Amino acid sequence: MDWKLELVPVPVSDVERAKRFYSEQMGFAVDHDICVGDEVRIVQLTPPGSGCSIVLGAGDGVTPVVPGSVQGLQLVVSDIAAARAQLIERGVSAGPVQHIEDGAMADGPGGAWNSFVYFSDPDGNGWALQERPRLG
Repeated sequence: MDWKLELVPVPVSDVERAKRFYSEQMGFAVDHDICVGDEVRIVQLTPPGSGCSIVLGAGDGVTPVVPGSVQGLQLVVSDIAAARAQLIERGVSAGPVQHIEDGAMADGPGGAWNSFVYFSDPDGNGWALQERPRLG
């Protein structure tokens, strides 16, 4: 039996602002944008090439978690420098490429699975890019 992670709720204070950030600046595809009643709006977006989506929402229809409180969301990319450059070009305030060395963060790329770039959405939800080893 497969157990696939399909959807991760991301708490935001302004759904329209968050939708613009994730679709225009991050390049996520907008899968759904629906209102459920007068109080709840749900926007589902999927990162390019991902089998898992995020859902943004206002009101109690998505998550009771405080906007900006989700940390550690992670996207895996094949070229961390190119991905970071794309984020910077799109106006995302992304940190430098870093790696873990002797238990602390150090500047520059590291070895296999050890290159990261950190950034946050407009509400402060924290994301990381991680470079996967090249195949082949």
